[in-house]
Amino acid sequence: MVRSRAVIRIAGVLAGLMLLSCTAAPESGSRAADVDGVRTVVDQLETPWSVVFAGTTPIISERDTGRIVEIAAGRAREIGSVAGVEAVGESGLLGLALRDGFLYAYSTGAETNRIHRYPLIGEPGSLRLGAAETVLDGIPAASYHDGGRIAFGPDGMLYATAGDAGTSSNAQDLRSLGGKILRMTPEGGVPADNPFPGSLVYSYGHRNPQGLAWAPDGTLYSSEFGADAWDELNVIEPGANYGWPMAEGIAGRDGLVDPVQQWTPSQASPSGIAIDGTSIYIANLRGERLRVVPLTDPTRSRELLTDRFGRLRDVAIAPDGELRILTSNTDGRGDPEPGDDRMLALPAP
Repeated sequence: MVRSRAVIRIAGVLAGLMLLSCTAAPESGSRAADVDGVRTVVDQLETPWSVVFAGTTPIISERDTGRIVEIAAGRAREIGSVAGVEAVGESGLLGLALRDGFLYAYSTGAETNRIHRYPLIGEPGSLRLGAAETVLDGIPAASYHDGGRIAFGPDGMLYATAGDAGTSSNAQDLRSLGGKILRMTPEGGVPADNPFPGSLVYSYGHRNPQGLAWAPDGTLYSSEFGADAWDELNVIEPGANYGWPMAEGIAGRDGLVDPVQQWTPSQASPSGIAIDGTSIYIANLRGERLRVVPLTDPTRSRELLTDRFGRLRDVAIAPDGELRILTSNTDGRGDPEPGDDRMLALPAP
């Protein structure tokens, strides 16, 4: 249902339901205004999906355009694009990762999801992409459940979340790359210490995971979209089975790993996550909030920005320690206001 968040904000003030650091009534005008420490770094983005940093310069993927942009002097500047992107429904140009002078991009092509990497050339303000090199192809694709988050772990390996592409049986089939978290070398090879010999599969039984981040102690966390019952936050162990499609949320079944926390989809739809020294930050789409999970007890959480800026797609820790948050109101499911979509800055709470 299309609705104005200005109305929701006014109702929130009347009800006195401001949470945590949100102690002052937010303005009912444009979301561009500074409110409670939140500020807009850049607006007028088109379906932004992922943000990474080249030094202090944010680099953002745009799902539907296939463009990759850098943010310089408060503006988005295209540095290149991914060829052959098929943007239908939830598919398109998705996750980014940066390592050793290469920018990695996960995207949907005509038949599969794939990962390319590009030399990142030049200086901030004049960056550009070099020639593409295919790191991995053959990840099942569809108009939904494409996963798409990529990140380098503390072990130097590249990890990727792959959705089941709408075929739930993919998640339990170890021959399929769908419904998995994958682990590979930076060139796309199979690491010798992967849990299944000769396979990129690191964990399985996933429906549509879209968040990857490591705690300081090396623990890997992933956020995952459920179906109708529960969305999840999982601790990822090599070779473990996370249950889909036999189980959704906490099931207590032998041989299946339960999430450490679960939420109803109306309150969550968790996408990108980030971790600093104390907390896990989770950007939520349908739930329109930023969830904060303490590392000391990941079964608990608190909420920020609820119904303030619409759908939230990604969150990252900037080099200065602040959070950078991408909204997702122009993705076909949101309620865009003038200036959407945006990258927001928020001091870490």
